[in-house]
Amino acid sequence: MNILLDTHVFMWFMNGDKTLPESTREIIRDVRNKCYFSIASIWEIAIKHSINKLDLASGFDNIQDFMFENDIELLPIGFGHIQQLISLEYYHRDPFDRIIIAQGIAEELTILTKDGNFTNYRVKTFWK
Repeated sequence: MNILLDTHVFMWFMNGDKTLPESTREIIRDVRNKCYFSIASIWEIAIKHSINKLDLASGFDNIQDFMFENDIELLPIGFGHIQQLISLEYYHRDPFDRIIIAQGIAEELTILTKDGNFTNYRVKTFWK
């Protein structure tokens, strides 16, 4: 399965947070699955960290190392993602979530997310 990690899922996975269900954690760890993390999520983390809305105990620079160590590939934003984005209905107004949804649709990825608003779109999601 090809999966895209929503920002909170990545952060919970990175921090070993028990809020992340074990079944979801196993999907991320399963080497048969290809995991992606959007550059939009990294941008979101950087913004929240810089305005003191997000504490990064291990530091911002460790995100890249953690991704490498866990075989999580960075997903850049491409023109096709923006084309998909402009066609989305406004069920969800968060700009970071909207681009993640657009990337999931365009790349045919399953998004691991707890956010119920994602199900309003024609994107595959998983949360257990």
